[in-house]
Amino acid sequence: MLLEEGHEVICAVRDKNRFDVSNFPHEQVRIIELDFLERQSLESIPEDIDAAYYLIHSMSGSIDDFETLEELSARNFKDRLGHTRVKQVIYLSGIANDTQLSKHLSSRKNVENILGSESYHLTTLRAGIIVGSGSASFEIIRDLVEKLPIMIAPRWLETRSQPIAIRNVLEYLKGVLLNEQTFDQSFDIGGPEILTYKELLLNFAKVRKLRRIVLTIPIMTPKLSSYWLYFVTSTSYKLAVNLVNSMKVEVVCQENDLHDQLHIERIPYEEAVQMAFDKIVHQEVLSSWTDAQSSGALAKGISSLVEVPSFGCFKDMRTKVLTDESRALERVWAIGGQTGWYYANWLWVIRGFLDKLVGGVGLRRGRKSPAQISAGDSLDFWRVLYADKTDKRLLLYAEMKLPGEAWLEFHIKDKTLYQTATFRPLGLWGRIYWYSVLPFHAFIFEGMIKKIVEE
Repeated sequence: MLLEEGHEVICAVRDKNRFDVSNFPHEQVRIIELDFLERQSLESIPEDIDAAYYLIHSMSGSIDDFETLEELSARNFKDRLGHTRVKQVIYLSGIANDTQLSKHLSSRKNVENILGSESYHLTTLRAGIIVGSGSASFEIIRDLVEKLPIMIAPRWLETRSQPIAIRNVLEYLKGVLLNEQTFDQSFDIGGPEILTYKELLLNFAKVRKLRRIVLTIPIMTPKLSSYWLYFVTSTSYKLAVNLVNSMKVEVVCQENDLHDQLHIERIPYEEAVQMAFDKIVHQEVLSSWTDAQSSGALAKGISSLVEVPSFGCFKDMRTKVLTDESRALERVWAIGGQTGWYYANWLWVIRGFLDKLVGGVGLRRGRKSPAQISAGDSLDFWRVLYADKTDKRLLLYAEMKLPGEAWLEFHIKDKTLYQTATFRPLGLWGRIYWYSVLPFHAFIFEGMIKKIVEE
């Protein structure tokens, strides 16, 4: 939207290698690399800016100290903007009208207070559940509805909320930009309906033409609810805990006329769900919440992991001569997600479940697109480090719980597919782990490469 109106957009990211800018006009988009928790890195924010969007939330990074991280991030941002010519800051927050707020919503409110300044105008938009692929809440509802014909759920499913379509959120974010009528104000934004979480699930099922039964019971504690979400859906345990605590709080808008001022037609929930799936079907999803960093190893950036080590590592390398190189490449590019891993998928599912048991990401993250892959994408319990079809190379890094580090690489050259699994063990347990799974590797990796190259 901003580019269509001729704006120059500066995107702040932690790792440039995880941001695909190829779909945008280079003359209008600039990428700067920084970490909002590192005060000095914010010096790369240019002085000559008119407005800034603050869209940072850290709820999935921690259970106990995310408020401290959000406060530090907001203070660093505000201090840096004090040395720029910015006129307006736009903050996307959460609806916080209940008398008893969760830690997550209290933190959002605290960030709003911190961002207030005499040197620029602050506009705060407060949203509840955002309906669209890429939203954690949307993907969790999708997981629950599509996987469970019968749901025995906690009583917080009777809590009311006011969901909003992602398209409406974008319209609000664009509409308040440098709009003086919205300066130094906050607005709750939501769709036209107030629904319980149970109604959200059932209406979602209706759109998907699925028959679902949802039963609520009073005995499921917040901790049990968090484990329930964690094991059934793609969410991390940290995010599940924070979401459950927030789902006990009503997120209903205080009425305002901002949608009339900006001429926004609010989209009903079921229509918003259908629009989201239209995007998914046409492979137009630009981002996914599952792509968020979930491994401490990624903190140094993808580039630090692209060079696969050899010293002190175990390797399983297999090669197959190709009769149809392009077909094999397409199969490599389609691996994971709904396609699966071509051989002994049930073993991959078990490995994903075991990973969930010890607090890992599991296998349910899937992949953003069934046909496209970019560096930085999550792919089941792997992270894409390098993906270049011209170079015919795909490199994955394991984000599952392991006593060491693991890479999986596919590379086609000279009419041959090279498939290499590399494991760098951590201490004695790492070596024990490698030898204990070695018998499985013998047929899993061999079966996988055979399926990829078969005609």
